[in-house]
Amino acid sequence: MLAIQRGTRYPDRYVIMAGDIDSRNSDGSDGVGDAPGANDNASGMAGVLEAARLLSRYDFPTSVLYVGLSGEEQGLWGGAHLAARAVTEGWDIVGVLSNDMIGNIEGGDGVIENSTFRVFSEPTPVTESDRDRARRRIEGGEVDGVSRQLARYVDRLTETYFTNLDARMIYRLDRFGRGGHHRPFNDAGFPGIRIMETHENYVRQHQDIRVEDGIAYGDVIEGVDFEYAARLTAVNAVVLAGLAWAPPEPDEVRIGGAVQPSTTLQWDAVVDPDLAGYRIWWRDTTAPQWTHSRFIPAGTTQFTLEGMVIDNFLFGVSSVGRDGNESVVVFPSGRLQR
Repeated sequence: MLAIQRGTRYPDRYVIMAGDIDSRNSDGSDGVGDAPGANDNASGMAGVLEAARLLSRYDFPTSVLYVGLSGEEQGLWGGAHLAARAVTEGWDIVGVLSNDMIGNIEGGDGVIENSTFRVFSEPTPVTESDRDRARRRIEGGEVDGVSRQLARYVDRLTETYFTNLDARMIYRLDRFGRGGHHRPFNDAGFPGIRIMETHENYVRQHQDIRVEDGIAYGDVIEGVDFEYAARLTAVNAVVLAGLAWAPPEPDEVRIGGAVQPSTTLQWDAVVDPDLAGYRIWWRDTTAPQWTHSRFIPAGTTQFTLEGMVIDNFLFGVSSVGRDGNESVVVFPSGRLQR
């Protein structure tokens, strides 16, 4: 399943929300037995459909793509097919939000809570070059790849627009030893993350429907908390809208400041009629989220932060629209020549 809400200015630039349209019981290859998949992953697909219903009322400069991917349980086939198509056709993908299980609040660990969700993201792209890895060893950025910046974007917008809901950034590609449909996009070099509930319930997923020793097994609708699923769907809608309304992120962000009491950032100008300017971000090297920023008006593509020693912080740059929507933060990929 694929539906495109074509952008008015950047029709070949995409923000993507995806869910899985498959489900399974105890045997992942069983095509006969009952496998309702109410949470895994009807919840994610319901979120995609609801986000499409909400956002289709608006026009966005960037295209929004709503996707249902099949074959996730058998080998991430749907994601692999679409990612390969994106590479072949040269898609410009801003980010992929893969939603897999967003409706359960009663975990197998005995915890019942509806105030957090998890965002899984890889630290740096697997497609980076040896030169990129060598540069990162000297200049830093071990947790500042494009997918991690997308995760930070989700966290920041959740903090801004939602009460009593916290995005827990998990510094893993996915759950330990497991996989999801954002991975094929990551494998192709695209930014992609997994959004899901905090507390999984293994009794309710990948199980034949049965009662055994007084325990009810199976992924049935009674195990789905619809209010929680709606809130996580709203997070997706806010992120999709923010990215689709924002100007493109700046290209070729460069940084300099070695053996100086200041840090200079430079970037290529973003050509967009709604561009208000840029925002330079910085944080302590151990901080998980960007904590400080300074707005730079449009027309300026280089700025020096006086008194900021480059050794002590990490830096990035985002684009800012006249309506206040911002792009993801771009970590410097090059060094300024003195």
